[in-house]
Amino acid sequence: MVKVLLVAHWDWVLYNFRLPLARALRERGYEVVFVCPHGEYTHRLWEAGFRWRHWSVVRRSLNPLREFWAIVNLAQIYRQERPKVVHHFTIKPNLYGSIASLWVRKQNVQLKVINTFMGLGYLFSDYWLAQNLRASLLPFIRWTFQSSKAWTVFLNRQDSETLRQLCLVIPEQAIIIPSDGVDINCFRPNGFISSKLSTPVVLMAARLLWDKGVAEFVEAARILKQRGIQAEFWLAGKPDDGNPMCVPETILHQWHQEGLVNWLGHCDDMPSLLQKVDIAVLPSYHEGVPRFLLEAAASGLPLVATNIEGCRMVVRDGENGFLVPSKDPYALAEALERLIRNPELRLQMGKASRRIAESEFDEQKILEQWLALYGRVLTECG
Repeated sequence: MVKVLLVAHWDWVLYNFRLPLARALRERGYEVVFVCPHGEYTHRLWEAGFRWRHWSVVRRSLNPLREFWAIVNLAQIYRQERPKVVHHFTIKPNLYGSIASLWVRKQNVQLKVINTFMGLGYLFSDYWLAQNLRASLLPFIRWTFQSSKAWTVFLNRQDSETLRQLCLVIPEQAIIIPSDGVDINCFRPNGFISSKLSTPVVLMAARLLWDKGVAEFVEAARILKQRGIQAEFWLAGKPDDGNPMCVPETILHQWHQEGLVNWLGHCDDMPSLLQKVDIAVLPSYHEGVPRFLLEAAASGLPLVATNIEGCRMVVRDGENGFLVPSKDPYALAEALERLIRNPELRLQMGKASRRIAESEFDEQKILEQWLALYGRVLTECG
């Protein structure tokens, strides 16, 4: 039996994004083991029938000794498990896992590496700390990724081109799999046509980070309320303390108390929540392919998002929603006002969203692409 380790530095990533892949691999006869730090979702991985190994890593840490130990610990896991494939998700596991794979290969543990970028994230952003950190790390990252002979998966073409230009990937082993897909049977339109008299509900759901465009969403809500536009603005998600761009909870409470947005906190039942809203919005600064937009599209909602590559994968401007410049709450407010005032346009665009979700992002079709990749990787392993 071929053993695969799915590796992340946050159990939330594996539980929310990788269970369908793990189940598909298991159905094909693979043994799947999750590797991540202990967290609130690890018991759910066990409940889903998968083995889990604890990885001693801290998401936000930059302590050299702690980071060195995280790599050593991951190499120990690889040495003990002796998998055929290790599949890493996000930048820190991609880097540390690639280093660990180089160490264990010297000890005659032969494995193949897949690195997946779910977006380029904070390290490749324009923030000054990220730029300084990137400049110092790039030579080492370049050497590590090249030496590990890793396959690299991107969700969109722009992210792929960025890392190709930086010589961080092996071109013939870099592929694009557009998103993780969406369960179109779980996320469905509610069949309800909003009347002109009902108050439309606008929802943004995301990790509550500044670069997700949370401030722009709240400011757009403020602008529209000042114009007398009748709508409810809901914000779903919780602060991510492990990310330097986290929106403080005190600010979220302040917005909620001002009546600008209804902050819902974390929501476990997104299919039900999306049944209750009329418009989905994500004014993010950078994305791979946003899961929230996929779920909203499958739910038959019109979409408003920023004009960046990841959002353009899902939102077709003028067809199933509107694309607006990033960091521009006035443009965001204009697009939302058009949809709030026009229920017929919402219905038309919502139907287009559903068609796009069915034809391009059906989870089963996307899983076939992942399984095909595993076949290619293992064939090359010999």
